[in-house]
Amino acid sequence: MRPTLLHIVPSNLWSGRERYALDICRHFDAAGWDVSVMTRDARVVDTPFEECGIRVMHTPFHGIVDRESVKRIARVMRDIPRGATAVVHTHRYRDALRAVLARHLAKRPEIRIVNTRHSVRPATANCLARRLYRAIDAHIFVSRRAAEEFLSPRCHGEPVVSRSNVHILHDSLLDAPATITPMPERGAVTTMFHGPLRPGKGLETLIDAMGLVKDRKIKLRLRIMGNGSPDYIDALRLLALRRGVMDMIDWRRADAWPLPMIGTVHFGVMPSVVTEAFGLPAAEYMAMGRPVICTATGAQPEYLSDGDSALFVPPGDARALAGALCQLARDSALRTDMGEAAFSAFHRILPWEAFARRLETIYTGKPLPETLQKG
Repeated sequence: MRPTLLHIVPSNLWSGRERYALDICRHFDAAGWDVSVMTRDARVVDTPFEECGIRVMHTPFHGIVDRESVKRIARVMRDIPRGATAVVHTHRYRDALRAVLARHLAKRPEIRIVNTRHSVRPATANCLARRLYRAIDAHIFVSRRAAEEFLSPRCHGEPVVSRSNVHILHDSLLDAPATITPMPERGAVTTMFHGPLRPGKGLETLIDAMGLVKDRKIKLRLRIMGNGSPDYIDALRLLALRRGVMDMIDWRRADAWPLPMIGTVHFGVMPSVVTEAFGLPAAEYMAMGRPVICTATGAQPEYLSDGDSALFVPPGDARALAGALCQLARDSALRTDMGEAAFSAFHRILPWEAFARRLETIYTGKPLPETLQKG
């Protein structure tokens, strides 16, 4: 019997979390699993899955625990052949709660529930939360930083989650090229930010830094690619106008497949001022052989090396960011050397083959060679 995998993806926006789920679904679909995804009927999310041949189902996802969604997930669980490996993979604990309730309603205790934590926040230590954590078969964290923060609360001196169910698994990319994509030889040197356009990503600092770059007479273009609220994007554009750099910035909508666009720029920039659980765009630049300018607010030092594959700058420091932008804009040899180091680091630290093997062991419940030993 074919193993079954259901991903629950309730967002109405496309981000790294949805790309993570899509890559996993594509891999296990190609490996012969019966794969489907349950969404809230948002076209921006449904379309990439449908284009890849992944079956899409819908549910409203109203509130923290909506009965309709629990019932629909339970119906899917009942239809899974008994005796087959079956996994429901969620990406938020509220969705894991829905899956746990649906498993109970469907009377299918053998179905494994796996949750990936894509944020850096401590666990909730109350009784109900601890019961939920115990009901989940595996807790995946996309970085050691995210796992340590989650496990920081204690109950009677012990972590709220059993360490035997905790797995640290860095993100990877299914479509990472096997060779470095050459940098553009013509046109202006271009850097790019891509990801959700929202407060905390350091975009205000980046625009301020571009004003300083312009003052230093450095020729550099910035591409900003992503989606966000119209009011916030308007505020960013107004800031760019005030800093006199609007003509240096290209604004693009988010793309579910950003690697081709990365191939048209010389390096990436991720100036986040909030704690990043991982930072998938950085891995995408690495996979394309591009260096990254970024802050070290979270997991970045786990897979990037300052001065080798990346340049780290303090969060919120426009002057330091401008200095790093100028350094890479001026020095093509440095860009090439750092890009090669980034590409090598990706294939050494974040290869898809290792990611997929470890994920399959988590799905099937086999022992893992690497689990978090201390919180």
